[in-house]
Amino acid sequence: MQAIIEDFRRQILAATETGTPLRLRGGGSKDWYGNAPAALSGTLPATLLDTGAYTGVVDYEPTELVITARCGTPLAQIEALLAANGQMLAFEPPRYAEGSTIGGVVASGLAGPRRASAGGVRDFVLGAKLMDGRGEVLKFGGQVMKNVAGYDVSRLLAGSMGTLGLVLEVSLKVLPLPVCEASLRFGMSEIDALRRLNEWAGQPLPVSASCWHQGVLTLRLSGAEAAVRAALLRFGAAGGARLDDGEAAAFWTGLRDQTQGYFSGGALWRLSVPSAASAIILKGEQLIEWGGALRWLKVDADAGPDAGAIAEGIRRSVAAAGGHATLFRAEDKRCGAFHPLPPAVATINRRLKQAFDPAGIFDPGRL
Repeated sequence: MQAIIEDFRRQILAATETGTPLRLRGGGSKDWYGNAPAALSGTLPATLLDTGAYTGVVDYEPTELVITARCGTPLAQIEALLAANGQMLAFEPPRYAEGSTIGGVVASGLAGPRRASAGGVRDFVLGAKLMDGRGEVLKFGGQVMKNVAGYDVSRLLAGSMGTLGLVLEVSLKVLPLPVCEASLRFGMSEIDALRRLNEWAGQPLPVSASCWHQGVLTLRLSGAEAAVRAALLRFGAAGGARLDDGEAAAFWTGLRDQTQGYFSGGALWRLSVPSAASAIILKGEQLIEWGGALRWLKVDADAGPDAGAIAEGIRRSVAAAGGHATLFRAEDKRCGAFHPLPPAVATINRRLKQAFDPAGIFDPGRL
């Protein structure tokens, strides 16, 4: 593996010398995420730095609830190993396509339906090794919880989209699989669903995921058998109908990986707002997750010359609700994939970029 690291270093130093942008890529399952590839090019075409060969679990001790793996290790391989030991990545990382790697999971910072109850990617990052723009290998955090008290640079890598450097290894906290799970469905309006979700969030209920779409609210319960059974009785009395286990598993997997019909066609916006925010009236079809904190908006992909005005209107409405809007999937991202940052935050981001990647070669324009 040292030969692979040296090859990475050679490519990074060569890119720094020539001013050639580098596009970091593992399995390619999230190539579409972020700004359009054309935005990655400077005066020279971007060069692909493929991390797929740098694979393998470096360390895993189930009793310590920590796994350390190289960036190119397939997510499926890691999850199979954890499942064999009754454990999981609790933030439920989405795949979107075959070939997803653990490096891409951390770099994208995306989490699945369990995010609202378990936490996001950065909450589970304990440590990381990073190769920066000078070809130096930097180590942050560690492999136990006590090593990550206070400000930890490793957590900055979650969602950095490869713009700070090449993540070589990552150590992640894992959790036991739930002893029991069950899912229910209710018929209710968007307003009622948001109200009930926020009421339930303040109560000791084992709700691990939620989804509202087209007048139907689906809940997943996870935890101890006694807790799940008690919640089933309560929600059943409130009109919830339990799903068959196979149907429930297919539903949550399809939501996680966006293989459900809702996610096909059109341009897809990801709206992050306070869970208590009321319904946001926008033109398009909405799907709500994370207890109301994540709202997907699908709009007509053929906006043409009005695309910029539509994007500005969406972002203005979401900002008024206390959130931000990301153009998640779309053929045309000229309006920018990500919500503009406040000036102070943008300044911090620029300084971090300069510190880790002074030549600006890592995925320029991706964020």
